[in-house]
Amino acid sequence: MTSPPAVILAGGLSTRMGGGNKGLRLLGGETLLSRVIARLAPQCGRLAINANGDAEAFADYGLPVIADSFGGFAGPLAGVLAGMEWAAAEGADCVVSVSVDTPFLPTDLVHRLAEARGRSGVAVAASSDESGRLRDHPTCALWPVALAGDLRAALESGLHRIGQFAAAYDPGRAVFDSRPLDPFLNLNTPEDLARAARLV
Repeated sequence: MTSPPAVILAGGLSTRMGGGNKGLRLLGGETLLSRVIARLAPQCGRLAINANGDAEAFADYGLPVIADSFGGFAGPLAGVLAGMEWAAAEGADCVVSVSVDTPFLPTDLVHRLAEARGRSGVAVAASSDESGRLRDHPTCALWPVALAGDLRAALESGLHRIGQFAAAYDPGRAVFDSRPLDPFLNLNTPEDLARAARLV
């Protein structure tokens, strides 16, 4: 089986990080985007960046930059929709999404998501906390491109919560160990970035 394409969700407003392109923030001398690409590229087929605004900011990465096709900065679900539409145009039947602020992604994420697909074809990444409870990370997921129409309709109805959309399709779960570090640790604030710098 060929590896599915993947889209890196980098289209957010980054308000908690102080604005600008979060993916271009430095962590240990490398951008968050560079770190995500290094982890993801060996696992997937084609790779694209979902970003809004100036695509030239990402020119050095040599990847297609796809903007949300649904207006109004509707959050990661709009990025997933853009990824579905791009992947469908590439002839793929599914697409993997990841967030640009998760620089410690598992190196077997795509394989594990593909194995975990539920009846609908959706699979989300999950990790366990200290008490053993599972926590879903629905921005890191595998989506059938056939759901693009459903997703656009959901966005038009006002749904912006990615976890809520995924849950409606009874997703499979690829569960990862969160010790010694949760691989889905996401960096939302300058303080998060400073803590992550100590980890690298």
